[in-house]
Amino acid sequence: MADNPLYARVMLKLSGEALMGQASFGISPEVLQYMAGELIQAMALGCQIGVVLGGGNIFRGVSQSAKGMDRVQADHIGMLATVMNSLALQDALEQRGLPTRVMTAVHMPQVAEPYIRRRAVRHLEKGRLVIFAAGTGNPFFSTDTAAALRAQEIGASVLFKATKVDGIYDSDPHTNPRAVKIARLTYDEVLARHLKFMDATAISLAADNRLPIVVLDLMTPGNIARALQGEAVGSRVEG
Repeated sequence: MADNPLYARVMLKLSGEALMGQASFGISPEVLQYMAGELIQAMALGCQIGVVLGGGNIFRGVSQSAKGMDRVQADHIGMLATVMNSLALQDALEQRGLPTRVMTAVHMPQVAEPYIRRRAVRHLEKGRLVIFAAGTGNPFFSTDTAAALRAQEIGASVLFKATKVDGIYDSDPHTNPRAVKIARLTYDEVLARHLKFMDATAISLAADNRLPIVVLDLMTPGNIARALQGEAVGSRVEG
């Protein structure tokens, strides 16, 4: 490994569903501590890191709206789920000595700071890990899109999507044993092939601003740090 990170500032999208561990719901204390350790290892490289956590371990607005719940209402509940995850991760990080700030797109000052771009950048410059919660604050936008948006706003060099899969496949590797992993893709190829590792709005936003996306396995220890140091981890999408 190199001694220094390849990127000065990154946005990291973490899977909320990964927080369940082997359970079917909620937050696994073991996985939470594992995530905290991976982030502390990454921060030790000297990189500025922003994080967006999903909320699928608690509530998924899209699936609930499909069951008859009003989509706007369901998405608002999903935003609150991301806040719960973000506060849990903040606690795990700060108990281990890493200064962390949670900033929310939905105003809740008793719980966390409101998202203000300049303040977020200042936190990053001071060596604090910043967790961006509550998505974009608007329904109909996923946490993938929130991660792509916040990455642009804070001037991140790359968007890492750390999930339960080790890269991008031509079909779902969980249901198709013959699924083929694809190491490199362009934004246009992702959209044309309807690959579902990230929603089309997030891909389009990244494409418009030439933000590279790296998809990697969150549960392989050291993967985030290796990707920060320029190792070919997972799959990469760019121009």
